[in-house]
This record gives sequence, structure tokens and C-alpha cells, in this order.
Amino acid sequence: MKKLRYACVGAGAVADYKHLLGYSRLKDVEIVAISDPDVGAAKRLAEKYSIPHVYENYEEMFEKEKLDLISICTPNYLHAPISIKAMEKGIHVHCEKPMTLNAKEAHKVVEAKNKYGAKFMVGLNNRFTNESYFVKKYIEEGYLGEIYHVKTGWRRRRGIPGKGGWFTTKELSGGGPLIDLGVHFVDLVMYFMDYPEVKSVSAATYSKFSNSTSWNGWSEAKSGNGIYNVEDMAVGFIRLKNGTTIDFEFSWASNIEGDYNYYEILGDKGGIWFKNGQIKVFSEVVNTLVDIMPNTNYPKKSLDEFEHFVNCIKEDKEPLASAEEGAKLMEIIDAAYLSAEKGVEIVL
Repeated sequence: MKKLRYACVGAGAVADYKHLLGYSRLKDVEIVAISDPDVGAAKRLAEKYSIPHVYENYEEMFEKEKLDLISICTPNYLHAPISIKAMEKGIHVHCEKPMTLNAKEAHKVVEAKNKYGAKFMVGLNNRFTNESYFVKKYIEEGYLGEIYHVKTGWRRRRGIPGKGGWFTTKELSGGGPLIDLGVHFVDLVMYFMDYPEVKSVSAATYSKFSNSTSWNGWSEAKSGNGIYNVEDMAVGFIRLKNGTTIDFEFSWASNIEGDYNYYEILGDKGGIWFKNGQIKVFSEVVNTLVDIMPNTNYPKKSLDEFEHFVNCIKEDKEPLASAEEGAKLMEIIDAAYLSAEKGVEIVL
């Protein structure tokens, strides 16, 4: 079968260690081009991955290369326009999270996908781990029973991704850790429950480290200069229409012991606790409380994100992290930011 012609838009770290690495391992994909306004960065990755063509402008790349699929690894504000332009050209899109800056843009991406018949997948890589595979199947087989409450979060002690760059500039990023880290784990727990309808969202945001000149975990965060108009912590509460509730907390910087991400899922038959890649299951067997620690090293690779998207293109299937679910996720994020701004619960 003819290889799919692939290109990467963006030449930053996520393009390197995630997308180019992932697609370079697939025998039915040919990496033909990369684009980035920083041509030097694009050339460095082109040399590393033996990519024949380098472009400064992605639109020129779309015109000159007959592409089957692309990855979008750019600042968030570019996700929607590049996605739509690519799908207009008949190119399938694997877009890094968050899908867009907001829900309005997300729905425009969904409309473009449906209009042009392209495949679109959000780069929500936490869905593709062995641990997530186990938890999804465990829930589907009824071991938790009725899920009634979920807690989730991702907290860093010092991990602000720079000052004055696009991460800390709201017009370019859409927000701070809620849209950066929160999309991963709000999506994950919603995915485990088959994305039930949301009734309301209540949230608060804090920006307590914007003037800090201390070491914040990333070298570029040493400077006290530059734009910092986003939150560095967001907390909130989601009510689902089925009665289930979700607590969340996400931060780039907090005075805590150390970094961790987690979720806790409570059902009337059992519960699951996940922290930093480790799972524990709590239940009751023959009138005895039991704690189980699943060995998720087997299967060693339940589902590969990049192979999955290629198979969806070849077999005309809907990707796991779909545009429609991405838009639902952005509705939750929008509601959380609006709630924090107005100080009231937002009903969807």
C-alpha cells in the first residue's frame, strides 16, 4: 500500500519528542515536510528525522506538498486556523491539545471536518496509556458500578512554562494550567464515563506567582519580566446531568511537597485511585475489603496514538479523541473560566 504523506506544522519540543518520533516509527507513513517561522528550528528537526523539505510558511507547504495528514504543534491560537485550512485542502489533522482557544473555535473546526470529510483527532495522549486502557475496560465491564463522584488534578510545585512567551499570554494560549494541563485530565475522566452531558460548572482561578522571580522549574521562568496574564492555579466543580460530580484542581506552581497528577473515581461497587502512573483498585469480595494493584505492563502497548490515527484514515473510522468530544471539552473549559471571572456557577 502507498505510504501516507505526512508533514509537521511546528518545530518545538512537542513536535520533536512526540509527533515526529511517533510517526517516524510507522512503516506506512513518509515524513515529507516540516514548517515553522523559525526556519532554523525546522531545519534542525529536518536533519534529525531526515525530512526532505522545510518551509517557513505552512500555507506554502500545503500548496506545494501533496499531503495526506499533518500534526499541528504550534501555539494554541493557531490550532483552529491551521486545522481549518488543512481540512479545506483535504488533509487529515492530528492537532495538539487544547483543540482550540475556546469552544466557538472548536465548533468551527467540527463544521470544517464535516464539510470537507477530513479526519481530525485531538492529541490527548493520556487516553492512550496502558493505565487508561485498563481503567476504561474496568469501568465498561461494570466493576465500579454506578460512578457518583470523581476527583482529578495535576499540580506542580514550580513549573511555570516561562514568562512573556505564548504560554503566559492569554491571547495566544487561552489561559494557564486549566487549558494546558486541565484539558488532559478533565478529558480523561469524562472519556472514562463516555462523555456524559454537563449540567453546570463552578470554578475559581488564582495568579499568585506572576511577579515571582524565583526558580520556577523551567529555565526561561527565571525572569520577572514579560506578559503573565493567565492563572497559575484553577479549581472547580462540575455537575453532570446524570447526577455525577467532578472536583478538579490544576496548577503550574503551588507550595506543595512535589509534582503529581491523579484521579479518583468512586462507584457504588468499587473505586479507582491513579497517581503518577500507578493504579490502585478498591472493592469488596466475599464480604471482605480488597485492595488490588493491577500490573499494567501487560499488554505492553494497548493502543498507539499515531498508529491509531493512521488506521482511522486508512479504514475510514472515527478517531478515539474526536473533534466532537474536543468541542465538548472546550465548553467545559470556557464555562470554568467564565465562572471564575464572574464568581458564579455557569449552567450549560
